[in-house]
Amino acid sequence: MKNLFYYLLFVCLNIFITTTEARDNNKPNIIFIMADDLGYGDLGCYGQDKIQTPRIDQLAKEGMRFTDFYAGATVCAPSRYTLLTGKHNGHAYVRGNYEIGHWRSYLGQLPIPEGETTIFEVLKQKNYATSCYGKWAMGRAESSGAPDRHGVDDFFGYNCQRHAHSYYPYYLEGNRGEKHWQEGNKRQPGGKTYSHDVIAEKALEFIKANKDTNFFMYVPFTIPHEPFEVPDLDIYKDKDWDKNLKIQAAMITRMDKDVGRIIDLLKELGIDDNTIVFFTSDNGAHGGGGTLEFFKASGPLRGIKRDLYEGGIRTPMIVRWPGKISSGSVSNYIGAFWDIMPTLAEITGTDSPSEIDGISFLPELLGKEQPTHHHLYWEFYEQDGKQAVRKGKWKAVRLNLHKDFYGAPVELYNLEEDISERNNVADQNPEIVKDMLGLMKASHCPSEFFKFKSQ
Repeated sequence: MKNLFYYLLFVCLNIFITTTEARDNNKPNIIFIMADDLGYGDLGCYGQDKIQTPRIDQLAKEGMRFTDFYAGATVCAPSRYTLLTGKHNGHAYVRGNYEIGHWRSYLGQLPIPEGETTIFEVLKQKNYATSCYGKWAMGRAESSGAPDRHGVDDFFGYNCQRHAHSYYPYYLEGNRGEKHWQEGNKRQPGGKTYSHDVIAEKALEFIKANKDTNFFMYVPFTIPHEPFEVPDLDIYKDKDWDKNLKIQAAMITRMDKDVGRIIDLLKELGIDDNTIVFFTSDNGAHGGGGTLEFFKASGPLRGIKRDLYEGGIRTPMIVRWPGKISSGSVSNYIGAFWDIMPTLAEITGTDSPSEIDGISFLPELLGKEQPTHHHLYWEFYEQDGKQAVRKGKWKAVRLNLHKDFYGAPVELYNLEEDISERNNVADQNPEIVKDMLGLMKASHCPSEFFKFKSQ
């Protein structure tokens, strides 16, 4: 009888442990796909009528499409930093494309410092398998910003964003910086290995390998960032367009197909219903090769990459979660990349650092009452130096800060009436201008690496 008691006790404990593990495994898998320099108007579901993006458009039909969501910054590195750390440009350590070494050294960008918590580390609290496939730009393998030093289990792609200025690189990097040489490549079209294709395959392999556990996969694709390079022109080869226009369209459609392959694999493996998929872009359209005008890449918005007008920072954001997010829903929530960390933390029952700037928009995704931001803030140190604030319907922009940080005038726009930011109404609204200046001052903290020259 004593042996029978211990046997039954063992069985009950085993059942309890197994049930607990299964309950943990009901937390959703998370896939965050980010295009590079994809404009607000580059997708069919955001008004594009020349470039074909049926699989991403289907994501929007099956999930939620955001109209007023913003990138972390108007260029690559600081936008990624904001996404991964939950801090806006006024508080972030990385606020620009701060380069280490000369252009061809590929020593990477200013790295994430030791002690900074990333999304990967937050999700590690719940034992998520984590990966990053694509463009990292947060520090080379030997630095404090290396992927494996911030919770990334598996990395493959470009550690340095300068290295990513070719789709036919000599090599791609893996964990801890090991080189994976790409056969026949010459850093120009005509090589044998198109980097995007290899990165997409890595993403599919990771999903297959982790189908029985919880995973977070971050896929910062390099498409459609320049240069204009693609193995074939696909459905655009016979179009009566300039060559660069054909290439750009073919690049975006190629990425769209790979987004579709990811969704198809989730369904094939039976994990689609338990996976939340995000799709966005890191900043506004680059506008090269005549693409801005021909494709209307910024849609109705003013500006492109490196602007703090809407076209430089407002970005597509689509979120799909079968059975949780209402199909075909559209959200006007005013959010930004620094909201991603607290949102994923709430989804998974983990804790974000207390000093971040974001708020969770999980209630919005689930159709519940959503808290709102008091305001959103950006700053940018290239060109003439810029700041921007959005508060409700109001948007304020300041330029020429390197010349006159304290005296640069405020441009003010009512985005409800003037989404294209053509009518500066600062003179008619002095009290709102004063408020916006106060918010800019309160949101900006001094930085060791990033300073406006006239401060």
